[in-house]
Amino acid sequence: MSGTYLGMPAFPRAAAASTRDTQLRANLTHATHTIRDKRAKAVAELDDWAQLRAAGAAVKDRTLRHLDHYLERLEAAVTAAGGQVHWAVDADEANRIVTRLVRETGETEVVKVKSMATQEIGLNEALAAAGIRAYETDLAELIVQLGHDLPSHILVPAIHRNRSEIRDIFRREMGSWGRPAPEGLTDSPAELAEAARLHLREKFLTAKVGISGANFMVAETGTLVVVESEGNGRMCLTLPETLISVVGIEKVVPSWQDLEVFLQLLPRSSTAERMNPYTSMWTGTTDGDGPRAFHLVLLDNGRTDTLADTVGRQALRCIRCSACLNVCPVYERAGGHAYGSPYPGPIGAILTPQLRGMEGSLEASLPYASSLCGACYEVCPVAIDIPEVLVHLRERVVEGGPVTRDGVRTVLKPAKGHAAERAAMRAAAWAFDHPGALRSGMRLAARTRRLHPRRLPGPGRAWSRTRDLPAVPAESFRDWWQRTRGTAAERGIASGPGMSSERGGSSEPGVSSEPGMSSGRGTSSEQRGDAE
Repeated sequence: MSGTYLGMPAFPRAAAASTRDTQLRANLTHATHTIRDKRAKAVAELDDWAQLRAAGAAVKDRTLRHLDHYLERLEAAVTAAGGQVHWAVDADEANRIVTRLVRETGETEVVKVKSMATQEIGLNEALAAAGIRAYETDLAELIVQLGHDLPSHILVPAIHRNRSEIRDIFRREMGSWGRPAPEGLTDSPAELAEAARLHLREKFLTAKVGISGANFMVAETGTLVVVESEGNGRMCLTLPETLISVVGIEKVVPSWQDLEVFLQLLPRSSTAERMNPYTSMWTGTTDGDGPRAFHLVLLDNGRTDTLADTVGRQALRCIRCSACLNVCPVYERAGGHAYGSPYPGPIGAILTPQLRGMEGSLEASLPYASSLCGACYEVCPVAIDIPEVLVHLRERVVEGGPVTRDGVRTVLKPAKGHAAERAAMRAAAWAFDHPGALRSGMRLAARTRRLHPRRLPGPGRAWSRTRDLPAVPAESFRDWWQRTRGTAAERGIASGPGMSSERGGSSEPGVSSEPGMSSGRGTSSEQRGDAE
């Protein structure tokens, strides 16, 4: 993998390559099954989990409905506490702001807390182009950076690597980024962690600028919150003289009481812990304690456009727990890189197309990167109905229609390659609106069933490559019902040419020739009473 998502192919092509990587699939299967099993046990400990989940969804929905109000309140609170707030409409503006702020300090190196927002905007690449080197300090992000790789999971970015691969990366790359790996380094987890600790300690003690994201922002006090498991984040948040936080505008919550809900939901859904080992909170600046300068960059980058979609906006509830990835059969087999975005898995399949727009082939393919099994919705701690949004976005891909891009209402053209699908859906809609035509079509299909192929030709070839077409029954349910249960007039309708209207001619198992009677397991309680 290269160090950028630009130019990634559409999901079907990328997934076709990744699913052939047996080592990748083994790594993913082991990791996802372990995480989701632990999560299920942690969630089962709470009797009120369903109520917490509903509360989290309600808080997010209320905040999104009044997002302008809470963001203005947040800005006022951060400013009053000594911080500076910057607004970035897109990735380019956010990168320019951060680059300028770093340059004003005179530094050419920064340390970073794990941040999905900075991955989304490509901040590391933008800083490198300006001669500024960014060092990732989260252990998994460090592995990805040293390996010239890309994150493949929200919670565990290096989930696609095993211990032996990590050992080889440390031995080969650490020296070019700072302190080299110890001689004779093995793949023991303790040794790997110690090698990373020694390597990063130099960066923590020398860096003057830290860059972070935030899991939550509390509007009433201007407080930012980062939850993590290693403590590296806290080093980045407290030791540098200047702290720059890049945060999506949807991360705001109104009050500390609302925050309490998410601090119960997030750790159990992500790391299967009752609480995070490190929960860091800071409000502006304080003399003699922590960074002397604090900058908050509030990132839109498609979020306002997403908010305009009343169905798709629920994706903005996401608290980045990654529970949906760990239960998704598609993610488990294809891996995170196939999604071509920092947001892989089911949440990425609905979030990335909305943030970026659906004009590109990759973005148009992501809503189809799902079996629609619904497991992602069942585990989502804020009840995002991901299957509903996937179907909604698929409709947008095929049919086009009104969307909001860059704050302007526009009409999206149907994506190429879906003409046959549109024609089939329109034909189906017409048939369902004309019962007579539908009945004739079903009878024709039944009478020609022996001539039907097991595979579809043309555009349907890809669909039927891995599945057989369902067999057409000898008789439709509607005709069977009218023939066996309907009135005399209805039975006359049901009996077309070559069909008997006599009930006794039924070949259906378990159907009696007596009116209103059914034999075997189909016997109703009233009928059993009559027999008694």
